Amino acid sequence: MNAATNRPLSIQSFLPLSRMAEIAESARLAYASAKPFPHFAIDDFFDPALVDQVLAEFPKPGQIKWQSFDNEQEIKLASAAESSFGPMTRLLLYHLNSITFLDFLSKITGIDNLIPDPCFEGGGLHQIPRGGKLGVHADFNKHRRFGLDRRLNAILYLNKDWREEYGGHLELWNREMTQCEARILPLFNRFMVFGTTDFTFHGHPNPLQCPEGMTRKSLALYYFTNGRPAQEITGEHSTLFKARVADEFRPSMKQRVRGFARDLLPPIVTRRIKQLR
Repeated sequence: MNAATNRPLSIQSFLPLSRMAEIAESARLAYASAKPFPHFAIDDFFDPALVDQVLAEFPKPGQIKWQSFDNEQEIKLASAAESSFGPMTRLLLYHLNSITFLDFLSKITGIDNLIPDPCFEGGGLHQIPRGGKLGVHADFNKHRRFGLDRRLNAILYLNKDWREEYGGHLELWNREMTQCEARILPLFNRFMVFGTTDFTFHGHPNPLQCPEGMTRKSLALYYFTNGRPAQEITGEHSTLFKARVADEFRPSMKQRVRGFARDLLPPIVTRRIKQLR
């Protein structure tokens, strides 16, 4: 562990207040003008000593009870409960749900009265193994428990020494799904925020090419409001996946065999198989 990781952390480590004040105006302009939909990305936003500690306590596959997704649209792991967060991760996420940070996001995005999600529904820890992917999609637009409207996604990437050839870019697609108009490489301490509507299509649809044993790691938070502009939605829905080309979401042979077995076996057996993974 290096000396920077060992030095004491301050409130500025969790909420870089001076930098937040410094970049608010430029980030607001960048967010509003970004294509294909409002977004901004900031490099080295947080104290690297803090992000080093968050990365150090990031659980490996199999170390905690992950939600595992393995189908034709997505292959990824997502945290199942806040109890799986390490202490520094938890402190950082709490600060990013604070009124100080909510006000910062409101200044940039123009979305007032943002509400954090204490449940981290769909958020928290995410990681993608080699060969994994996340198909292009628009996110669920209502909080399952509170009924609030989802308005913003925030992602902090935790990938040191990440190379362009590994892939894993977050792709932002236009409303017509005819073109990817922005690609963001998931570099260490890169912080990304974008608006979420029924037409903000994003994902990293190409299988990850990182070395075996390496994963694409990130922290995700979602922010909500009570009500939203009617033109942003088409109705309440869960995740809406969008194929870039015909037959993109064709399941692999392994996925087809697993689905066939799931249809044949009693539920008690399939639940036990999942527990043993």
